Amino acid sequence: MATFFLSDVHLSETRQGIVDTFLSFLGHGIHDSDTLYILGDLFDLWLGDDDARYPHLPVVDALRNMTQRGVSIGILPGNHDFLLGKTFQKRTGCRLLPDPGIIDLYGRRVLITHGDTLCTLDTSYQKYRKQTRNALYQRIFLALSMKQRLEKVASIRSASRVAVRNKPAHILDVDNRAVERMMVTYGVRYLIHGHTHRSAIHRNSLRGDTATRIVLGDWYERDNNSVLVWEKDGFQLVTV
Repeated sequence: MATFFLSDVHLSETRQGIVDTFLSFLGHGIHDSDTLYILGDLFDLWLGDDDARYPHLPVVDALRNMTQRGVSIGILPGNHDFLLGKTFQKRTGCRLLPDPGIIDLYGRRVLITHGDTLCTLDTSYQKYRKQTRNALYQRIFLALSMKQRLEKVASIRSASRVAVRNKPAHILDVDNRAVERMMVTYGVRYLIHGHTHRSAIHRNSLRGDTATRIVLGDWYERDNNSVLVWEKDGFQLVTV
């Protein structure tokens, strides 16, 4: 029995190879007794649970097949698919998890988060995040037609690409002070997150103890297909 973690797959119709790899991983890489956590941005764009654009339906079907087999799947919405909702949860059998959240891994308390809230130096993004997570904002957005939603998101993404090009790399990464605050607040020595696409295992001193921060890689930008496999005897980052 193993527990798998991945994030930032960014499934979309323009990345057929990644869709095929992900569906193959679900079908052949995970056993019925295993657990899977997806820590955000499974989809490159999710415009609501009525968004039936490819590859959403095949992925929903594959996730449902997994949970019906007995695989436990927990999903943290990311900054690209934060509109995953109750209908998605019902159709797939997956659990939508709070961000951040605590899980127990073979006797260890582990904190999981998508990771974007740790990028506190990127103040413009944090303001945008706060706005888009507002319930009223989401109700207004979801009341738009799919065509209107696509147009609005296209405009937002265009502006975002320009903004990102003008930001120093360290602004787009997590702030170590935010990491320490979160780990101290939740009383943990293990943290797993994605978002930055910078796959690595970091070990640092935290109030006299050793803290471990595991960063999941992406599945498209750097072509990592990064997966964290955690078993009773230890953990490792692998590619699939």
